[in-house]
Amino acid sequence: MGKTYEGISGRLREFIEAQPMFFTATSPLSGDGTINLSPKGLTGSFAVLDENTVAYLDFAGSNAETVAHLRENGRITLMWCAFQGPPNIVRVHGRGEPVFRDDPRWASLLAHFPTIDTAAHGLRAIIVVRAELVRDTCGYAVPFMAYEGDRDLHGKRFAREDDESLSAYFEKKDHVATSIDGLPGLPLPLPPMAPAALDAEAGR
Repeated sequence: MGKTYEGISGRLREFIEAQPMFFTATSPLSGDGTINLSPKGLTGSFAVLDENTVAYLDFAGSNAETVAHLRENGRITLMWCAFQGPPNIVRVHGRGEPVFRDDPRWASLLAHFPTIDTAAHGLRAIIVVRAELVRDTCGYAVPFMAYEGDRDLHGKRFAREDDESLSAYFEKKDHVATSIDGLPGLPLPLPPMAPAALDAEAGR
């Protein structure tokens, strides 16, 4: 039987933070709009900010559906599965917001991710999610799978990019500045970082 939690703490938080990947689901308000489901990984790119708030790093990619949907309506669900150990599935239903590089909160949010080289992955936004409903379920049908490690391909691909070339890369993609359904996505060219944010990145 599923259980509802008042917040993300204790063993629930330990479970979430131990998982090497999770999934995000968003959709536009339009009834015939395109629902998006994305896997998220890379060690160190997710953080629990407090019992009701989580955040993850949004890196370079070939689309920006999650960003676009959050800018329109904020609805998001995050899901973690236990592929090892006791069966468990945790979902956080809530409201999300993409925080962009020129936001005054950027540097303080980035401080929650001290172990990952954000410059090597083309960091373009930080997704902050305020939990409205936190639940777990059994996960009896989720298979056992072994985690062998993060792929290094993403870092190798984007470590050679600077802000100018990264913006050019995004501008060539069909669904970064706008979503599949035509909603505003990632601001382009990439917003410049505030001085405090630049200092924070330089010190990482």
